[in-house]
Amino acid sequence: MAGKPVVAIQGERGSYSEEATRHLLGMKAELRCCERFEDVFQLTASQETQYCLIPIENSLSGSIHKNYDLLLRHHLRIAREINLQINHNLIVKVGTTFEEINTVFSHPVALDQCDTFFEQFPHLIKRSAYDTSGSVKRIVEENLRDCAAIAGKQAAEFYGGEVVMTDIQDDKENFTRFFLLSPEVEAGEKTNKTSVVFSFRNTPGALFKCISVFALRDIDLTKIESRPIRGRPWEYLFYLDFLGNIKEENTRKALDHLEELTEFLEVLGCYPRDVSQQRKGM
Repeated sequence: MAGKPVVAIQGERGSYSEEATRHLLGMKAELRCCERFEDVFQLTASQETQYCLIPIENSLSGSIHKNYDLLLRHHLRIAREINLQINHNLIVKVGTTFEEINTVFSHPVALDQCDTFFEQFPHLIKRSAYDTSGSVKRIVEENLRDCAAIAGKQAAEFYGGEVVMTDIQDDKENFTRFFLLSPEVEAGEKTNKTSVVFSFRNTPGALFKCISVFALRDIDLTKIESRPIRGRPWEYLFYLDFLGNIKEENTRKALDHLEELTEFLEVLGCYPRDVSQQRKGM
């Protein structure tokens, strides 16, 4: 990618989102940190940033539905994906001992992924925060010696915190899938995965017919997700991921067939599939 890419992310420096960005775009990428996902999308939709990076699903807690809705609302396109392994650590201000801690801050999802740890230490109080790395920033900057944060090691390194326990998550196979988004589809010869969204009139067998356009052509579906259509109770949008390049004849025929069966169809991106499940988080 030419020049220094500018990327919007949700959360503070040292976050898992920053780590995913570095894997995809390198250390020279310039970050714009936002508190809300709405702001992340808006910065890229208004072309104030070249890209934004958002989490879309976690292997344990499932899809992040809000980001599916924002993806369609802002008409951004998926340029890349990455499956980042998430390793949670207990981080304190340097010099704080575990015995001093009575409160633990982190994002609600991170707290939920460490239930076994909290069962082992029931005296610790959970406190939700908007970001994992932001929790580390807070305890260090505010000198909270009776508090800790759950985050990645990169957050401890960035803010000068100290890791007192590593890998405290319940399940070691904990991956978050991130999308790198841009205003335009960037399909190239090496892209082999496509995401679409569609809706159809609710008639008997309608969803089966839509999915069949891929089965008839031996196209592998990797995910399907439904989201309610606002203003139309009990009607749904279907988000679908499949293996294939939109420049390939087989894929084009499948999408042409799907368009005949649907009221609405939009290609959200054509990008390289991340097949690595061994990419280690910090």
